Amino acid sequence: MVLSSHSEKRRQPRVDNNISLKITSPGLDLVTETRNISASGVYCRVNFFLEPMTKLKVVLLVPVKKGQKVAVKKVVCGGVVVRTENITGGGGFNAAIFFNDIHPQDSRLLSDFVAVTLAARDNSIQAVAQ
Repeated sequence: MVLSSHSEKRRQPRVDNNISLKITSPGLDLVTETRNISASGVYCRVNFFLEPMTKLKVVLLVPVKKGQKVAVKKVVCGGVVVRTENITGGGGFNAAIFFNDIHPQDSRLLSDFVAVTLAARDNSIQAVAQ
């Protein structure tokens, strides 16, 4: 099988979704939202430059559907800034944060969230196409 040069290289599937996110480290306490998320990290908008390799505490509020209700599960993990990009024309920065210290149960919760979200979007697209 030949893969195109544009094929996904990430190990974990990722989904565009806005989930509440709190980032803390000494001298930093920031609340924002994810732009996209996977079981191994997040991409989010921040108001100031985060130096790559900065260690962070990350708190995510992940919506989990149970029957007809939606519950919110709190995921607390360690993260490391791997990339910070200037947002042209919009002010602020986009930061990529890799989860370097996450409990396996929380990683599974995020994997399940991504899978369910992707499946729901695929079903919506198929319904519109019909």
